[in-house]
Amino acid sequence: MCYHASTPKTELLRDIIKGMTVQNGFKTIYHVSGFTRPFLPVTLNNDIDSIVSARWKLIPSWIKSEEAAEKSGNTLNARSEEIFERSSYKNAITRQRGLLYVQGFFEPHATDGKNNDETYYIQDPTSPIFTLGVVWSRWQNYNTFSIITTPANTQMEEIHNVGKRMPLIIPEIKRHNWLLADGRDEIESLMVPYEGQLQTHRTFRVTSARGIDTNIPSIQDVV
Repeated sequence: MCYHASTPKTELLRDIIKGMTVQNGFKTIYHVSGFTRPFLPVTLNNDIDSIVSARWKLIPSWIKSEEAAEKSGNTLNARSEEIFERSSYKNAITRQRGLLYVQGFFEPHATDGKNNDETYYIQDPTSPIFTLGVVWSRWQNYNTFSIITTPANTQMEEIHNVGKRMPLIIPEIKRHNWLLADGRDEIESLMVPYEGQLQTHRTFRVTSARGIDTNIPSIQDVV
């Protein structure tokens, strides 16, 4: 599952993602944990020409306080196969989809095939920024989101070899399709394992006491 990622700063977003209005104040984060509920750069389908901030971990409407939100179930990720049935997502997925801008994400690997004891950092070899598909919901006075996951493709099955999952990667040519999709069939046709090749690195560290790390991950090797 995708619980850890790295995200770009405002200047890089403006340089790479052309023609968008980008909210000020995004800083490069080399590692951020979803469990800290960070605000990260997204485009939501209520304003497809802007990059704004939203908070990781979708909070359903029936949660009434920040304390309850902290203690509520894990909605950092939403499984594509269940998203139209799960109560937290089923009303949002048809109307409220978005894109999360990342420079990479982290996935676990089990060298014995059973226990996760290594971590890999995953990037797009063709661009310093790529996008993950999210479902979002307005809660209190800010927007929240979950990263959608799919079954792993062949490459990611070898890395995330216990869970065999990966985040939904939305290629640049399909970003508008994802944001503007109409109806379940069209949405489901886009929630598929990524078909491209990813760049993967084994890393020594993905955690920090604060959950946000501004240091470059220590890369051990490339596979």
